[in-house]
Amino acid sequence: MILIKIAWRNVWRNRIRSLVVICSIALGLLGGVFLASFSWGMNESRAQNMIETQLSHIQIHTPEFRDDPQVKYFIPQGQQILQDIMAKPEVKAATGRVKVTGMLSSTKGGLGVQIQGVHAESEALVTKLNTKVVEGKYFEGVSHNPILVGQKLAERLKLGVRKKVVLTFQDINGNITAGAFRIAGIYKTINSKYDEANVFVRAEDLQPLLGIDGQVHEVALLLHKQDELEAVKSSLAAAYPTLMVEDWKDLAPDLKLMAESMGTFMQVFMAIFMLGMAFGIINTMLMAVLERTRELGMLMAIGMNKLRVFLMIMLETVFLALVGGPLGIFMAFVLVSYFGKVGIDLSMFAEGLSSFGMTNMVYTYIDPHFYWDIGVMVVMTAMISAIYPAIKALRLKPVEAVRAI
Repeated sequence: MILIKIAWRNVWRNRIRSLVVICSIALGLLGGVFLASFSWGMNESRAQNMIETQLSHIQIHTPEFRDDPQVKYFIPQGQQILQDIMAKPEVKAATGRVKVTGMLSSTKGGLGVQIQGVHAESEALVTKLNTKVVEGKYFEGVSHNPILVGQKLAERLKLGVRKKVVLTFQDINGNITAGAFRIAGIYKTINSKYDEANVFVRAEDLQPLLGIDGQVHEVALLLHKQDELEAVKSSLAAAYPTLMVEDWKDLAPDLKLMAESMGTFMQVFMAIFMLGMAFGIINTMLMAVLERTRELGMLMAIGMNKLRVFLMIMLETVFLALVGGPLGIFMAFVLVSYFGKVGIDLSMFAEGLSSFGMTNMVYTYIDPHFYWDIGVMVVMTAMISAIYPAIKALRLKPVEAVRAI
């Protein structure tokens, strides 16, 4: 107990130096945790937006369609499967899609696109496509063959609402067929590349042209809770063994890799910061030991054993970390919580971010247990950093140390 009091008082003998070390630890932690939460939040935001816009939580196809997306590889009894899935209590919304690759042509030119035949009402529930229409209306205002095109595609081909376009593609028999469509609306998502490559038409307009009335190539569904993903996926895979049931991690391996490695990345990131903090602590404590050479020599001369000297130096270092660490973690928690609610506006980088499918608003996020990990890392770093200064103190010879200037 006496040793603890002595170590605590020694910390505050040089207040300015101790406060500088404490502030450097606190501000370093604040910056490190905030940058980590920004990266984590950006990755979470990208994953969530991809799920809402393109991937959904789970998609179902035939194995042949995933390997070679031809019109003939539709899901047998797809509509019945869709109805069964929608009846599951874990499912928030589900929709069926008809998909074919083709060419969109206008008077200004043409581009290859992914043509998606959707059911307007259910698609709106799964992807909220209706909220992304920036010009015109969501499959309204055009009586025959309405189509939605992305803003980026519209800009490239100089398209506008109610302009006529022609879609050309192969039907189920491999014959080239075409259909005239009129633009009902122009949509915009956070991913400009997706907007340029995808157009949406009504499934009931596309199916007759393909020769697959009532069939679908893809079933996509959203869940109420993402933590039910594995259970629902396993259940569907068991119920439909001849079909390929994939979650968003299977559909986007890059997002899966980022999601699974983010915790490791954050730990490595913080470890690098801790290494920098360690050198600062070593330097500070080494200065403290050298300044107190006579004092340490006198303590050893009057009977303080080496173990107590070692523990005293260690305690002084830990006290610095125990003051600076929680302070930095608390400030980081407040800052991360604040920007987790209001977000960080990156509108000035909107064009660049949209190329990578990222939103303009980033909401900081960090796994709560990460704060505890950081706290443990700070204490461990402080203890390891104190070893060399403590050993330096143990090597002092009492007779020479007392005579030191």
